[in-house]
Amino acid sequence: MADAADLTISQMTLVDWLDDLTVRFLLNLPPAELSSVPRLCFQVEEAQWFYEDFIRPANPTLPSLNLRQFCLTLFQHCPLLRNFNAAQHLAAYEEFLAYKVRVPVRGAILMDDSMDKVLLVRGWKKGASWSFPRGKINKDEPDLDCAIREVYEETGFDLNAAGLVERNKIGDGKVKAIDVTMREQHMKLFVFRGVALDTFFEPRTRKEISKIQWYNVKDLPGFKKQKGVAAHGQGEGQSTKFYMVAPFLGHLKKWIAWKSHFFVQRGGPGDDYRR
Repeated sequence: MADAADLTISQMTLVDWLDDLTVRFLLNLPPAELSSVPRLCFQVEEAQWFYEDFIRPANPTLPSLNLRQFCLTLFQHCPLLRNFNAAQHLAAYEEFLAYKVRVPVRGAILMDDSMDKVLLVRGWKKGASWSFPRGKINKDEPDLDCAIREVYEETGFDLNAAGLVERNKIGDGKVKAIDVTMREQHMKLFVFRGVALDTFFEPRTRKEISKIQWYNVKDLPGFKKQKGVAAHGQGEGQSTKFYMVAPFLGHLKKWIAWKSHFFVQRGGPGDDYRR
């Protein structure tokens, strides 16, 4: 016999759920959030994820809505935004997209102890490219805290719990970081050496990461000045599958060479990551 709550959920219409999501994600926002189109739209994006990840699986008869469709639908439904016309709703959505691609990104380059391999993640959508674990920084969030959070969300690996944050601090007491700007978006990736190759990885987020895999650093396109096929990348248009990785490889190569110089002098990697 079906649970009463399940019956209620299955009987709720799209309008019912829009009411629910408006209250859940928008109506109780502080004034500063409500007055900012980008911040408001980030909340709408959270609502869309919730709708697709939890509501639709419970009631598959509800329509699937991409972010644009969902955003415009919720704008028209929300009492706070109902006084704006369709053109203004669309302008707000386009402003959000322009802002979104400029939000700074923080993440991490995870390497094994020998620095021969790096951990890459692949997005959920069909044809998604490989990248280092990373994501957009929250308002007032410290860079390193964001990187640690994103690594945990995308791989399930806790850098703090593993002791790798303290272990990878260099002479100035900070973790090595590589900065790259792509299409007006600033990205900072912190470099962590010492992740065990037999570590179990599992995303903590839903429908964001489809695959997590170790790659040989030297096999990645752009690491060497030669043409070749990346490991495990046969038939995938290898270079385009790693376009989010390639901009960091030149800097990473120099850092590995610098670290390796100390290893040769000291007779092996050892446990001193602070050099």
